[in-house]
Amino acid sequence: MTAAVFDTTLFLEASITLLVIMDPPGTVPVFLSLVGRKSPAARAKAARQSVLVSFLVVTLFAVAGEFILAYLGIGIHALQGAGGLLLLLVALDLLTGRGSSQPEAAEDVNVALVPLGTPLLAGPGAIAATIVFVRQTEGALDGYTALGAAIVVVHLVLWACMRFSGVLIKVVRESGITLLAKIAGLLLAAIAVDLVADSVRGFIEGA
Repeated sequence: MTAAVFDTTLFLEASITLLVIMDPPGTVPVFLSLVGRKSPAARAKAARQSVLVSFLVVTLFAVAGEFILAYLGIGIHALQGAGGLLLLLVALDLLTGRGSSQPEAAEDVNVALVPLGTPLLAGPGAIAATIVFVRQTEGALDGYTALGAAIVVVHLVLWACMRFSGVLIKVVRESGITLLAKIAGLLLAAIAVDLVADSVRGFIEGA
């Protein structure tokens, strides 16, 4: 009797969990608020780069997450706090409109790396969930294969949502993008506060 090479249950569980945490449809307003005024080619590049950054970060923590955290002496709660503060800065820029004054070249780099790639996509929640699923594999090949497939599928969905978000631009126009920026800023601020609160709560409970 041959051993299974793919854990379907783990694949479904990891895919659904990461989709809920990373929220592909929810990234569209933030994505459009940051790059909606750029050319289609620039938007496609930003979508590709941010998803690639997220994929590399999640994969890195899937492979060596526990070792990295142990070596640096930090925990998930510290990641939550740092991610929350970083998102809060981005949210304030969106709400006040200060982000529009940044030079375009620098903005391209920042959008791909921060906040889209990380911590919005590959944030503390996605990293923590990935580490938990790695523990569930218990070193089995079928588990690693299923988790790897789940990570790939989730990032393909993320890329598709952002890559084809240009359809919304034709509907919402310039004023709509400005409104999306304000809404995205408010949502990001709420997410940031929640992350910081979870971080503080975790530190208090662990004390």
